[in-house]
Amino acid sequence: MLERIQKENDIKNLTMEELPVLAQEIREFLVEKVSKAGGHLASNLGVVELTMALHLVFDLPQDKIIWDVGHQSYTHKLLTGRKEGFDSLRSYGGLSGFPKRKESRCDAFDTGHSSTSISAGLGLVEAREIQGEDYQVISVIGDGSLTGGMAYEALNNASHLKANFIIILNDNHMSISENVGGMSKYLSHLRTADLYTGLKKGVTNVLERVPVVGNTMIEQIRKTKSSIKQLVVPGMLFEDMGITYFGPIQGHNIPMLLRALTEAKKVKGPVLLHVMTQKGKGYEPAESAPDIFHGIGPFDIESGKAAVKKNADTYTDVFGKVLCAEAAKNPRIAAVTAAMTDGTGLAGFKRRFPNRFFDVGIAEEHGVTFSAGLAAGGLKPVFAVYSSFLQRGYDQIIHDAALQNLPVVFAVDRAGLVGNDGETHQGIFDISYLSAIPNMTVMSPKNKWEMADMLRFLMEYDGPAALRYPRGTAYDGYREFRAPIEYGKSEWIWEEEDIAILSVGHMFEEAVQVRKNLKDEGFPCSLINARFVKPVDEEMILKVSKGHRIVAVIEENVKTGGYGEHVLEYTARMNLSVKILMLALPDTYVEHGSIAELRKENGIDSRSMTERILKAVKEL
Repeated sequence: MLERIQKENDIKNLTMEELPVLAQEIREFLVEKVSKAGGHLASNLGVVELTMALHLVFDLPQDKIIWDVGHQSYTHKLLTGRKEGFDSLRSYGGLSGFPKRKESRCDAFDTGHSSTSISAGLGLVEAREIQGEDYQVISVIGDGSLTGGMAYEALNNASHLKANFIIILNDNHMSISENVGGMSKYLSHLRTADLYTGLKKGVTNVLERVPVVGNTMIEQIRKTKSSIKQLVVPGMLFEDMGITYFGPIQGHNIPMLLRALTEAKKVKGPVLLHVMTQKGKGYEPAESAPDIFHGIGPFDIESGKAAVKKNADTYTDVFGKVLCAEAAKNPRIAAVTAAMTDGTGLAGFKRRFPNRFFDVGIAEEHGVTFSAGLAAGGLKPVFAVYSSFLQRGYDQIIHDAALQNLPVVFAVDRAGLVGNDGETHQGIFDISYLSAIPNMTVMSPKNKWEMADMLRFLMEYDGPAALRYPRGTAYDGYREFRAPIEYGKSEWIWEEEDIAILSVGHMFEEAVQVRKNLKDEGFPCSLINARFVKPVDEEMILKVSKGHRIVAVIEENVKTGGYGEHVLEYTARMNLSVKILMLALPDTYVEHGSIAELRKENGIDSRSMTERILKAVKEL
């Protein structure tokens, strides 16, 4: 069946009897491809039938489907003719793991972060109405994404809409970690509300058969349905907001989905279709551990075990272990996550200190201000969050944490390039956006040992601070260089002359290799570990400018607003006669690929940086 899907809408040529076969083939295909390339598996296996139903009822690319987050769009990509691209899934130059407008005209909106699809969909609807166009807009959002406040802002706005707008709530009981909060409990109540939907359907079917007065009686019942729903279905949040609610319905039953979607198209106004799915459906390891198979590397299909065993600690592991050790000594330390307990290394903290652990759901803005409240109340909160997701709480960092100089520690995981997830997940802006904030301290470790020392230092620091560290194995080299952390001071590793390398955080390993390359070419070279991105160590810059012609600043952040620009600004302001060479990422969005490939492509691998420094030497 899958071979017959060569382009969008080809699925419409299959019979109802052939659709279950296609669903099975899609699941087998996804398991095979993701087992080799890695990717988001459980979320995609859970929406196979839902995606098929959407493609059967709607016409692409005229109709617009917006996938919230977008990590569940693999089946959508298959059904729009991108099957061959899966051999290069999430690889450099290959198929993206998320919807991308420039990849296909069937991708209506680029997504990668949570809780955005209703806002984007509503914008498309209003644009459609203003321009008098005729197409359907469908926003697919997960129950986990409904913990994000932006979703409610959009729902509130959509409630006034007079034209059709379909919102599909994909309810699989999961976000990445297990769902938390009031919305999760509310949806649990709705899942048991079959009594009402069954009663309504039965009564309507009977009355439709009554001649003359049947339809009149149905209309009278509809006028009182709100009061009936209030008695049977707890809360009726969506109906009370003015959004027609259908469901809950079985999300793996294609005929039922087709009927529901066809009915939803007829509604004049916003309609929410509540669909219940199973994350990881069809592959037993993913069904048993949907959190592990949410985003996974290559694995053995038969056993479900990772193809490559992890031996060394990651920076995330180091963070989790040290934080637990510090919390055991200090009862004021609390940990906060935004639905990423395992991903941020807080699973151990949750087990050991459940009363001091807080999962706020996919709600980074709330997570920042909540942490500020904990700090104002006398605790020492540590908010562990990915760099690209912390961007969502930027106003709260400025207004609620830094302005009051509250001692909130932001553990900024996935800082720098993250690789295969692409533009929406690369943590390449945090140096720029954090170092612009008054009262904020920003630190970045060169290796696992300094990571531990910095976290311990920040447990005693009385002010807002960010500790930024990358994804992946923690660098274990240069353990012997472990000078005590002194606020605002960098660390001299090698002190020579002529050329100096000023390295930020995890780029230290590359910096060591660059220095070796330069030494092999006969150039003396100093190596300095910045440690503090903010405040800038001005004393160090004064010193290094006296004995060196070139200072190469190496960082895995965009050049604009980065550490290199801060160093350049200081040397210009002080009229220091030293050339600052900024070896950073260009001012652009970096696509998916391995970190090694992306560094080479963007000129921050050790060989490229060595060549740029040698060129600068010749120019001088």
